[in-house]
Order: sequence, then C-alpha cells, then structure tokens
Amino acid sequence: MTNNQRNWGFGLCFLYLRNVKGFRWNHKRVYRLYRELELNLRIKPQKWLIREKPETLSVPTAINQVWSMGFMHDQLSDGRSIRLFNVIDDFNREGLEIEVDFSLPSLSL
Repeated sequence: MTNNQRNWGFGLCFLYLRNVKGFRWNHKRVYRLYRELELNLRIKPQKWLIREKPETLSVPTAINQVWSMGFMHDQLSDGRSIRLFNVIDDFNREGLEIEVDFSLPSLSL
C-alpha cells in the first residue's frame, strides 16, 4: 500500500486499512506502525507570494479624462427591485448618466 501511495498521510493510511483492508486496528496502533516504517511526510513550508507594490492611482486633472461606472440596486415599497446604472466623471464627481429600470440586461452581440 505505501509503496504505491507515498504521498498519503497518516489519515489516509488509517482509513485505507480500516475501510478497504478490513483491519480493526485503532488509530494509535496504526500511527505507531506508521512512525516505525518512517512513512511520515515532510511538512512543506508555506510558499508566500511576492507581491509587487501596486501602481498609484492616477488623479484626473481635467473633465472627461476618467469615468467610473457601476450598478446599484434598491427596492420599492411594494417589494419590487430596481437597478441603477451610473456613469460618473472622476474629476468633478458629476453624474453623467443614470439609467433606472427593473431589469438592465446586457446586449447580445
């Protein structure tokens, strides 16, 4: 069993012996054999991702350089849900377009 499955830890070996092979050994006995056969796996160190510093956000210096868009939703008093699509100029925070509807589906191309 262990020659074929070298990457199995103690837990998988114990479950295999109990459920597949039918041995009625308790976990302490299996763990003792597991250690005597030196099957314990090396604990691998955690790999940390090296993150680069993000680029600073550009600050617009004039109108119509950078726009932001996003969806919002709200609920009417009768329980129906509405969606709002907003387009905002980032320089002066002016709302260029606000579209309100019960459903705002995407266009199929």
